[in-house]
Amino acid sequence: MNGPLLILTTVPWTLKTLFAGQIRGLVEAGFEVHAASSPGEDLERFAAAAGVPVHPVPMQRRIVPVADLLSVWRIWRLVLKLRPSIVHAHTPKAGLVGMLAAWLAGVPFRVYTVHGLPLETHRGWIRWLLVTAERLSCALAHEVVAVSPSVARELAALRITTRAVLLGDGSMFGISPERFNAVRWRHAREGVRQRYGIPRSALLIGFVGRIVRDKGIVDLASAWPHVRDSDPAIHLLLCGAAEEEDPVPLAVIRSLRACPRVHWTGGMVEEMPAIYAALDLLVLPTYREGLPTVVLEAAAMEVPAVVTAVTGAVDAVVAGETGLLVPPRDPQALSGAIRRLAGDPCLRARLGASARERVVARFSGDRVLTALLALYRRRPRPLSYRWAKRILDVSAACLGLLALAPVLAAVAIAVRLSLGSPVLFRQDRLGYRGRPFRLYKFRTMTEERSAGGCLLSDAVRLTRLGCWLRASSLDELPQLVNVLRGEMSLVGPRPLLPQYWERYSPTQRRRHDALPGITGWAQIHGRNAVDWDDRFALDIWYVDHADFLVDLGILLRTVAAIFARRGIRSPGHSTMPEFLGSQGERASST
Repeated sequence: MNGPLLILTTVPWTLKTLFAGQIRGLVEAGFEVHAASSPGEDLERFAAAAGVPVHPVPMQRRIVPVADLLSVWRIWRLVLKLRPSIVHAHTPKAGLVGMLAAWLAGVPFRVYTVHGLPLETHRGWIRWLLVTAERLSCALAHEVVAVSPSVARELAALRITTRAVLLGDGSMFGISPERFNAVRWRHAREGVRQRYGIPRSALLIGFVGRIVRDKGIVDLASAWPHVRDSDPAIHLLLCGAAEEEDPVPLAVIRSLRACPRVHWTGGMVEEMPAIYAALDLLVLPTYREGLPTVVLEAAAMEVPAVVTAVTGAVDAVVAGETGLLVPPRDPQALSGAIRRLAGDPCLRARLGASARERVVARFSGDRVLTALLALYRRRPRPLSYRWAKRILDVSAACLGLLALAPVLAAVAIAVRLSLGSPVLFRQDRLGYRGRPFRLYKFRTMTEERSAGGCLLSDAVRLTRLGCWLRASSLDELPQLVNVLRGEMSLVGPRPLLPQYWERYSPTQRRRHDALPGITGWAQIHGRNAVDWDDRFALDIWYVDHADFLVDLGILLRTVAAIFARRGIRSPGHSTMPEFLGSQGERASST
């Protein structure tokens, strides 16, 4: 890497609380890390703890045009001074001012992480403004990271961006299973309860987060009397600080403070595992999330959660397996779910154990860091190459469809006479970044079925005409239409079936960092005669080394491979056996 990595956040609390472990991993991986955020004690504490250079840049979470323009100018000057190779901005305001400043300064690789969508709880012109800001931030970034699958879906539904990727199964930082371990912190349970005046025998419900409207505090206050009256042993601990930008009504705060069974920490706590160790269950009646870290931290501590079924939160809990989901803004449903868990210790234990297993398997910090390092290392191709490749694709596809029109017509007639209608085989495949598209080929197989109505094997249904079309690769010609539509390229990894996505390892899934192709590096190095692991390794080599000369070389060698007719099928199969996942590393999302 030629220059440093600059990480931007709006408030330094994010750096101090969430980034420390990840930044250590980035430094160990060889990155020169700099961090910039709003000035304050938290930034100074982070600098002392992380041991990386920090740069105070005033930023406000609210929309303040003059102050925001000043932030852009300050970050632009900082970027010109540091000359970073990568600028990675987090949270909406740092994302907007950071991506704009980095774009103006010509930073070669810009990354924006969407941690949540505040626009979900706004209406009217404010919502429009927030949507517009997110669209601009995403448009200026080379890579957009969503912290959860539901955030990525919402970004696409709102037409903000369709190219958001995930790190692992989601999250930006991951969870340390070693730090958040109930066995390690079991001694802290009694001390925490004693500190906040909670009886040792109490059944303790915890809320962890900002004390604001968007976190559902009003709904929790409405549900609390029903929960409180159901069992005199139940107590509630609120761990978090209030904020002026989204205040909870004073009457609600007073009603909670008036109850002797409601306890307050007075802010966030440095050693959060100790807080979770004191809890019997967690509640988060939030209206919006990115991916609630507190739910995953509690899960790692074997504490089940009652969470509202909103964007982001639905990815942190598997309903009935690791916790319970309830509708948002429904105090009655919330109180019912809390009482259900409070009254069933066996259910709490089962959900808690499953919750930890899920976090360890899918949200560990090491796993997220590995995915982040892979993201940083896949730099965008030069604009000249991308333009040249697209011009070649469109030109060759147009000329090919025109020049080969008689061949296409002849093959279509032959297929129609041999197999009947339809002439084309249409199937969903996964393209760039795993986005599905409809692939076109000439049909090569019949629709013969067994007595039970199931399709017979490919080897039985493949016709003599189909064998010849596959051997000559003429069945692939309709994919020139996919090339024209921008769904495919002439050269790239072959598009495979959607069900393979969950079977890929994180490394194998990198084959989708390039447009799929009609031919590719794997096709000229054995085609279907190589096994899946070797084929994916060849695909990833292409992703890492693609340039215009490599593409031209593949196209020329493809012509020779077609005439040689090598690697048409894997031994014992009509093409390739189904990919069931690599033995060494099973897939999960990236």
